Amino acid sequence: MGSLVITETLKDELFSFLQKNRKADLITTYLYYLEKKFNCKPVLFIREKTIYQSQDQLLKKLEDNGKLWRETEIKIQTGPQCVNELTKKVYICPFTGKVFGDNTHPNPQDAIYDWVSRCPENSERIGGLKVKRFFVSEDPEVIKNYIVKRKEPITKIVFTSVTTGKLFNSKATVIDDFLKSQLKSIPLAEVPNQNKFQIEESFLTFIQNHLDESKISSFVEALSQFEEFSTYLDHWLEEDKEEE
Repeated sequence: MGSLVITETLKDELFSFLQKNRKADLITTYLYYLEKKFNCKPVLFIREKTIYQSQDQLLKKLEDNGKLWRETEIKIQTGPQCVNELTKKVYICPFTGKVFGDNTHPNPQDAIYDWVSRCPENSERIGGLKVKRFFVSEDPEVIKNYIVKRKEPITKIVFTSVTTGKLFNSKATVIDDFLKSQLKSIPLAEVPNQNKFQIEESFLTFIQNHLDESKISSFVEALSQFEEFSTYLDHWLEEDKEEE
């Protein structure tokens, strides 16, 4: 195995980290080094309770498996709609395009349930009863479609979040909502010892491979080449002796 080399930039980042976290132990510092060296940006996918190495890795996995969005066709009626410029949330009938706004009806969710249960174009049945399926959207671009007056009914392709079921005007807004509502950043140093969440398999393998005694020793040896780390190295050595 070749000797570990710490670049000048990494050296400065490590020194800054230790100045701000003077009680950081060797493993915490080493994990911070790995985070910077390999550009790890761990995220917790809240719904799955699983930690991934980065949001890009998670997004690629979900996209590849069709678990991020689905194309959905919506109908937009002619005539006046229960929507205006102050509407923040809409409930949409998938069969007719009938829509109820959060600021134009006293109880829009009850209204949409009642509407789809009586909708003459709703041919979907479960146990002989009409399904009460409808769309929900808080995307301003989707809501705008229902404010514009039209001479003829139209259909439009939009996107449904697989995670939340909400409707969005574009894939980009699905992803943006997903990042804001479903992900939480976690420092790499906090990942190995946590026991509340799963660690995605390839990320777990990465951590296990690098938490190798010989690699940690190489890291210590590389740090020893810089005088500014001598105090920290001495402290870690004392901690090891006390543990023995």
